[in-house]
Amino acid sequence: MAEQISLGVDSNPTCESVVRCLPEVSASTEQTAAAIPDSGVLYADIVDLEDCDGLILGSPGYFGNMAAPLKYFLDQTTQLWLSGALIDKPAAVFTSTSSQHGGQESVLLSMMQPLLHHGMLISGIPYSEKALNQTSTGGTPYGASHVAGQQGKPLSQDEIDACLALGKRVAWLATQLQYAG
Repeated sequence: MAEQISLGVDSNPTCESVVRCLPEVSASTEQTAAAIPDSGVLYADIVDLEDCDGLILGSPGYFGNMAAPLKYFLDQTTQLWLSGALIDKPAAVFTSTSSQHGGQESVLLSMMQPLLHHGMLISGIPYSEKALNQTSTGGTPYGASHVAGQQGKPLSQDEIDACLALGKRVAWLATQLQYAG
């Protein structure tokens, strides 16, 4: 999903997406993950949030809520809240669950709450997007979503289209806000 959303962002010639991930959260107080992953995209850092012109967060859904690593990361953004660094930046969210009724919308809403506290401008996917009206898999007006199933099904075309639309929308909003500012 992040790759498809990134393609949507990058379709705007004035925008460049940056994809990051988060390390697992450990129940112990010792560092359990290297500061840089062995492979794949780099781990997110608070500075990434401060430097971005728009933010699109994603998380698997667990019991209708975002995953612990994202919650842990967001809980460390108090300094950004105090400084107002994220105020008026566009933001969006996306998720994947194992079932159609896996709490996708509540996961998306749980990710929106800290972004709203930061004063970010939340964007969803409008119903003018065909994929949202015809999907029988994932996709909501709250953000892009995917129904992975127990075996980790690939994205449906409607889910891909919703991801692309979300990336394009946040990129467009970021450019509009840059021109307005």
